[in-house]
Amino acid sequence: MNTKEKGKIGEEAAVAYLEDNGYEILKRNYRQRFGEIDIIALDKASREIVFAEVKARGSDVYGFPEEAVGNEKLEKIDKAAQVYLIDKKEECDYRFDCLALEKVPTGFTIKHYKNIGFN
Repeated sequence: MNTKEKGKIGEEAAVAYLEDNGYEILKRNYRQRFGEIDIIALDKASREIVFAEVKARGSDVYGFPEEAVGNEKLEKIDKAAQVYLIDKKEECDYRFDCLALEKVPTGFTIKHYKNIGFN
C-alpha cells in the first residue's frame, strides 16, 4: 500500500469520526491554486465551518502527526479557506482544526485539535 492509499484510509476514518461527532461534511479534498483542504465540515453544535487538516501516521518514527501542521501549512489552508468562503458567499464563523491519526491494530486513534492557530 502506497502513501496516497494510506492517506485515503486515514481520511475516511477522519470523516467517520467527524460525522459520528455531529459534523456535516460539506466538501472533501477542496483544491485550488493556493493549496488543498482535506475536509470542510459544518460543526452542527457551534454552527462554525471547520477547515480540517488530516495527518495520519503508522508510527511515531517521524514524529507525531500533529507536528506536521506548521505555520506554512496553516497559511496555505487559510488562503484556500478564504477562496472557499468567497466562492460560496458564506459569511459565518469558521475555524481550523487538525485531526491527528495514529495507526493501531484495531484502526486509528484520533486526536481532534480544535481551533488551531499559527505558532
